[in-house]
Amino acid sequence: MKHRAVKRRTVVLGIGATAGVAAVGGIALSAQASSSSSSSSDSLTFDPDGFSKLTKTITDTEGTEHEVTYHFWKAITYVADPVDAAYQSLIVSAPVEIDGTAVDPTNAPILLANSIGGYMPASVADATEVGGGGSAAGGTPPSGAAPSSSSSAAANANGNTNATGGATSSNQLLALAAGYVVIEPGARGRTLKNSDGEYYGTAPAAIVDLKAAVRYIRANKGLIPGDTDRIVSAGTSAGGALSSLLGASGDSPVYDEYLKELGAADASDAVFAVGAWCPITDLEHADGAYEWNWGTNDLATGKQVDQSVSKDLKARFAEYQAGLKLRGLNRFGPLTARNYDDYLVEQYLQPSATRYLAALSDSDRETYLAKNTFITWSDGRATFAWDDFLTHVGARKKDTPAFDAFDLSAGENNEFGAGTTETRHFTAYGAKNDSTGLATKRVAADIPEKLNLMNPMFHLVEKVNDRRSKHWWIRLGTSDSDTSHVISANLAARLDNLGDDVNHLYYWDEGHGANTDPGDFITWIASVTGYDKGKKGKRN
Repeated sequence: MKHRAVKRRTVVLGIGATAGVAAVGGIALSAQASSSSSSSSDSLTFDPDGFSKLTKTITDTEGTEHEVTYHFWKAITYVADPVDAAYQSLIVSAPVEIDGTAVDPTNAPILLANSIGGYMPASVADATEVGGGGSAAGGTPPSGAAPSSSSSAAANANGNTNATGGATSSNQLLALAAGYVVIEPGARGRTLKNSDGEYYGTAPAAIVDLKAAVRYIRANKGLIPGDTDRIVSAGTSAGGALSSLLGASGDSPVYDEYLKELGAADASDAVFAVGAWCPITDLEHADGAYEWNWGTNDLATGKQVDQSVSKDLKARFAEYQAGLKLRGLNRFGPLTARNYDDYLVEQYLQPSATRYLAALSDSDRETYLAKNTFITWSDGRATFAWDDFLTHVGARKKDTPAFDAFDLSAGENNEFGAGTTETRHFTAYGAKNDSTGLATKRVAADIPEKLNLMNPMFHLVEKVNDRRSKHWWIRLGTSDSDTSHVISANLAARLDNLGDDVNHLYYWDEGHGANTDPGDFITWIASVTGYDKGKKGKRN
């Protein structure tokens, strides 16, 4: 057994948590495939004794402090033949004592929390405690990328330890304090390139890596702490999209070739439940959805986007939406581009404003309503019109097209780069209107397959996957203009139409990466997984 050094950390969690936006930096990392990789199954065997014993004080959302002693396993490579072990590794944290009471995490749910933001690389190589996984902005080496939770949480009152976006540490820490096992995987990202100038973290690298991490966990049932049949994936922004994709595509054979190349464990990659915050997904249709949602809003500069482009993209969205043949929640009926504004207002926005206003004191509510006269407050319920809501949100974040930029400047253009080509168009509209003069006027032949590999809707609409997760927690801030509100609403509607358990809410006046109810998420995990504190092995 390795030496078990006892360390102590104190972290205070606020109820709210807002992730920052992923920074887009230069290419700073040069990495090669591991020369010492092995295809032996022995390399994928978890060492149950290879931990350090740590102690952390965690403050829950009610303000109560909990002293948690846990076993911590430093970065473990989860594939036999890694391309870059600095990113294809995971860390494990398992509580053994909470507030002086021994706990057995053997049968506890496993929170699989990724820290991916902007489809950038995420590494846990230097992590020294729970919550230590972070995005390596710009592809910088792990040693200079991921801030430790001990330093960042103290500096950031909303509990986000990842300055570049990704999963917020509040979920990991609260889960640990609740007696759950927390596993944080790293993954390759779009900015990584090797010494030959070849990009090795673009699509579908990130989802393949997360699937490989799940396979490693499930292959080590009985060795790794936690219930490997009750894995709950969580992520924010691009990490939320990947969490959704992981849940939708469980055990899909379309990834087998990629997983085999990495020497992934021979096990299932299905997860039990999904937590997704502001998922940046359905990229091939995201430009149209964005213009449908934010097309009339000016940029922060006061400039209006090109309305001819906006209208073209709106028309494309209308056609796509009609083809989905979705029905809204609560018996709303068919969802189309013509009625989606009413659906969003009725299903999500007015209930969100109502919850927010109801929680305020009478004086604070009166003050808020005086500043926001577009809201009618009557009988404890907020009502307003869609157009007034758009005016209330104000500036849109992105120009048009928001994702497949004509000048190839969007991060998503990099996500679909290949070989030594840094950026590529991934939609016919973007390629046709390319403004760089460097790209062809049509998408590359490999793009359609990669889009399917990266889109949860492919596994829910075109190839309905029976091995998908059946429990979904989806959250979005009402002021988030990083993507369209219909992206998460479409995801929720399709899952509901398939009969899945969907818990989808919007946070009023919150932006990208908000997580204002982390305690409720932890409680939800216990509910959907059937985790019973009274059973043997649980905290009494």
